[in-house]
Amino acid sequence: MEERKLVELAREGREDAYADLVRAYRSKVFSMAYGFTGNRESADDLTQEIFLKAYLALPRFRFGSAFGTWLYRVAVNHIKDFLRKRSKVKEVSLEAVGELAAAGDAVATMEKEQEDERRRDLVRRELALLPDRYRIVMTLRDVEGLPYEEIARVLGISPGTLDSRLHRARKRLRTKLAPVLLGPGLGSPAPALGREGETHEMP
Repeated sequence: MEERKLVELAREGREDAYADLVRAYRSKVFSMAYGFTGNRESADDLTQEIFLKAYLALPRFRFGSAFGTWLYRVAVNHIKDFLRKRSKVKEVSLEAVGELAAAGDAVATMEKEQEDERRRDLVRRELALLPDRYRIVMTLRDVEGLPYEEIARVLGISPGTLDSRLHRARKRLRTKLAPVLLGPGLGSPAPALGREGETHEMP
């Protein structure tokens, strides 16, 4: 069944139709929440709250944009409220850190995977410390991979403003990450933060 029909049925109270929409978008919403918090439990709670909030607000959805764009806007606003209430303190999964530390004697392939995950965790931690306007655009673009046009619609800003914020966000993040990722014992360059195929330099 096409998405618009599912939305119409869900607005009429059909829980099975909304369940189909949840299944279609759950992983993307969870990934977005995890990108902001770095904590799977918090991301899972946020995901449930976002879909509940969207369900309650669904009667006010008038198809002025795609359902996905509207849902991402609900998600971004809810996550921003969550971070504001938590004073923007980064939540770190101790379990994940322990799993990485315990794998020191793994085979080379596993070690490579763990090193990559550790680097991603560093990126997530520093990303969470950026100002809201920069963290949001980087999460939507570099983590979620949303196209420029959709991000601009979700945030209600011009493509030029989006491009400027994204450029500045990447520059700030690289400045923070470079000393860590190039420090003793690592010896490899900081990861590029743009999506594959983009022409932005790593500022």
